[in-house]
Parts: sequence; C-alpha cells; structure tokens
Amino acid sequence: MQISLTETAAELKAHERIVITAHVNPDGDAIGSSLGLMHALKALGKEVQVFIDDDIPAAFSVLPGYELIGKPEEGQNIPADLLVAVDVSLDRIGRVKEAVNAPTLNIDHHITNDGQADKLYLDGNAAATAEIIYQLIEELGVPCTQEMAMCLYTGLAMDTGWFRFSNTTPNTMRVAAALLACGAQPHVISEALEQRPFAEVQSLAFALLKIELLAGGKVAGICLDHASLQEHEAPEGLIGMVRVIEGVDIAFTLKEKEPGLCRVSLRSKGVDVTKIALKFGGGGHVRAAGCTIEKPCAEARIELVKAIMQVLEETA
Repeated sequence: MQISLTETAAELKAHERIVITAHVNPDGDAIGSSLGLMHALKALGKEVQVFIDDDIPAAFSVLPGYELIGKPEEGQNIPADLLVAVDVSLDRIGRVKEAVNAPTLNIDHHITNDGQADKLYLDGNAAATAEIIYQLIEELGVPCTQEMAMCLYTGLAMDTGWFRFSNTTPNTMRVAAALLACGAQPHVISEALEQRPFAEVQSLAFALLKIELLAGGKVAGICLDHASLQEHEAPEGLIGMVRVIEGVDIAFTLKEKEPGLCRVSLRSKGVDVTKIALKFGGGGHVRAAGCTIEKPCAEARIELVKAIMQVLEETA
C-alpha cells in the first residue's frame, strides 16, 4: 500500500525497535540513506539498528555510524517492531528479509519498485533516496545534525554523479544546500571516497584491459569472473569509466562475486536500462540500473549481452 510522506513519518514514530536495511551491493545512496535515517530515529529515542547483507566498502568509514552497520548471519533472528527498507525493493535485501520478522516499510525513489512491502513511500522524481530522507527528517520534526548531513549529502552526491547527471533537479540542489548548512563537508567526503588502496588501482588497470566493445561501439562492458576477483580486488567506480567511452550508449560491468552469482551494473546515455535489469529481476532508473544473475560468468555474459541487444533493437 502506497502512503504519503506524513504517513511514513507517523509509521516510524509508532514503533520503538526499528531495523533499517538497503540493497545488496550497496552504493552511496543506500549506505548514506540508511545511516542518515538511523541518526534521525535515534534522535527520537528509538532503538535502531542497520543491517545490510553485504560487505560495506571501507571508503565509507568517513560516514558517522559506519561502524554500526551489521551483516546478518545465516539463520540469525533480529528482533524488531518494524523493518525499514531504503533505496530498494524487498526482493533485494538478502538475508535481512528472513532475519527480521516484522511489518515492512519501504522508502524508495526507484520507479521499478515492486510494491511488495506492507507500506511504501515512493517518489520517482527524487534524485536519490537521500533526498527523500532529508524531507522525511523535516516531517519528523528532528533537527538535522552534522551526522545526518554527512550521510545524506554522500547519498545525494553519489546518485547524481556529483550533481552532473540528468536526475539533478532544482530541489536536489536546494536539499544539497540545506545539508551544507547542517554541516556536511563535501571536501572530506569526496577525498575519502576518491582514495584507493594501491592494490585496487592495480586491479583497475587489470579490469580496464578487459573492456569489450559490442554493437558497433554502442555497447561497452567488462566481465570479471570469480577467479579474477580472487586475484584482483573488485574496483569501485569501474562502470563510470566504461560509460565515458566515446560512442557508447550502454555500459555494463559483470562481476562474479561468488561462484555462479554475478552482480551486474548498467548505465546509459539514452536507452532505458531498467528494461534490461528487469529481465533478471533487477531494477533501478532509466539511466542507471542493476541486477543479479545466478549463473557462472561466461553463461551470465551471454544472457546479459542477448538482453542488451534485444533492448537496443526495440529502441532503434
């Protein structure tokens, strides 16, 4: 059931023990929104935990509360009165779904949200879920602190490509300005997130050598199998480097994180990549989407490329 922002705030106020989660393979918006909301609810005196079923990149340790993010264990039971999923549909929260037996509240900006939560607040016009969380904090009547601002600014900046992407709106910039006024430090955030261990930079060079061009240069992608990822770290931001290649409309990365389980990121300059992601149970935005393919790397690549080509033909 879809609800309003006011009703979302009321739902949060009505519960005391709250677990917040986001999608596997979390990005800056997922992490920043989760932590920003956590700080706001703690300010209301709520008992709040953040659990995400994946490893959280160390670069995000710049965010207040990073060290409080838990990863659910197999068979773990996490007590709560309410499960809040941000920046995601419930089908992409991994083990958290089984670990928390509680009513579900979903806060999202992805137009592909499946609406399976008990209650859903969806704003497809928001550039990032962090933009929604800032508005929700205002609705809750909680003063925005520097802790909240650091987390939410990170989510907002990263989901807009540091305010370069087409999803950046006047409201996005107004929220960013408000977060700066609350104490967000863009230079601290950007410097922390831009830093890379030497080994990861080497891994990036290795990965870039694997770029392949398809469809006459309209498609570019990188596939890294499990063996490659065991030898080299999975570099962050790889998809952005594929996307900028001249003439490329659709960019993809496929990483076999576990044997037979591949994580896919998709970006485009024109084509609606949600049409590709949805074929594999994923979702996202017109210009940025993702999915998981539960097949070995070589097989997953064949299916992904086939889906990309189909969508290209449909939009030609």
